Amino acid sequence: MVECFCYHLAFRPSMATKPFVTRAEQPIAPDLNADRSIFHRGSSSFSSSGRRDLVFVVNPRGANGKTVKEWKKLVPYLRTRLGEHYNICESLTSGPCHAIDITREAIREGADAVIPVGGDGTFHEVVNGFFWDGKPVVNNDGEVHKSTALGLIPLGTGSDFARTFGWNNNPIEAVDRIAKGLRSRIDIGVVNKENGEYHYFANVADIHLSAKAGFYAARYKRFGNLCYVIGALQGFIGHKNKDLKIKVDNGEWELYPQVTSLCIGNAKYFGGGMKIVPNADPSNGNLELVILQDFKWYDFILNLHKIYNGTHLTVKNVSSRSVRSIEVEEVSSSGSIYVQADGEHLGFLPRKFHILPAAIEMIC
Repeated sequence: MVECFCYHLAFRPSMATKPFVTRAEQPIAPDLNADRSIFHRGSSSFSSSGRRDLVFVVNPRGANGKTVKEWKKLVPYLRTRLGEHYNICESLTSGPCHAIDITREAIREGADAVIPVGGDGTFHEVVNGFFWDGKPVVNNDGEVHKSTALGLIPLGTGSDFARTFGWNNNPIEAVDRIAKGLRSRIDIGVVNKENGEYHYFANVADIHLSAKAGFYAARYKRFGNLCYVIGALQGFIGHKNKDLKIKVDNGEWELYPQVTSLCIGNAKYFGGGMKIVPNADPSNGNLELVILQDFKWYDFILNLHKIYNGTHLTVKNVSSRSVRSIEVEEVSSSGSIYVQADGEHLGFLPRKFHILPAAIEMIC
């Protein structure tokens, strides 16, 4: 059972009423346990008082348990900074994909914002919770104009999406952003999966070596951001550059020989601070495509500093272009080219990608 609570921030803890569980009227995600609780409200009188709900999604296992410890330290400041206008609904995730459930339920219940607390993994799940079956989730009243916003308190290992906005892992600054209430719409990338389903990403989708490196990096999270470098080096073991063909914006197929990595960015960073797609902008209506060709392991080592600071676009065999949609296939069709989005393994090529301009309102 998930430990979830909602605080009426003007109350002392001893005065809080007994929480009750709210559930969606329809199944939220077919692969999850229907008995799983989503979040609790402290009192049904909150809605009638005009106070707005902020749903904070916390991964208690994030950063080896550090995330939830930092979150508990942050709650008193939340009470002070946001208590006048908001109800704070805390929901601890119990496993993979639970944040997607929480987000969909919060949106249906009319939450003012859903705010992941942690790293890119939790953020990625919350972004996917804004959609279902290829469409945006709306509240139970069907009032699309009262959209739920997306927030972020970065506390995880990577926090790569936050870097594009120049945010650090300072939770106090994050709460202050929420209190200011400034919002703007951001684009969201979409991956078409083999089974016809859609998968959404706010940051970077990537193919081949970088995706394989991300797959391996998950084993070394205990080393912090160094896990991505370790993953890349392990990925080079037995790695072979592959000939790929791509179709951009429904144009003609183009051949790209000896591709090492292909990265599709809505935002700039991945891999714990690598500025892999330096020209990406999550509000310009485009995806930025970066392709590395014919790299050897020593090319990666020699150019690692340029990848981190975003100057690698001047390196030989690195190209970049803006796209709205892209299809990627392997010429030889081996079925072994890794695909990931925001660090989430999504299987293998072929895949299609496109952009949803201004898809989500974000607290910034």
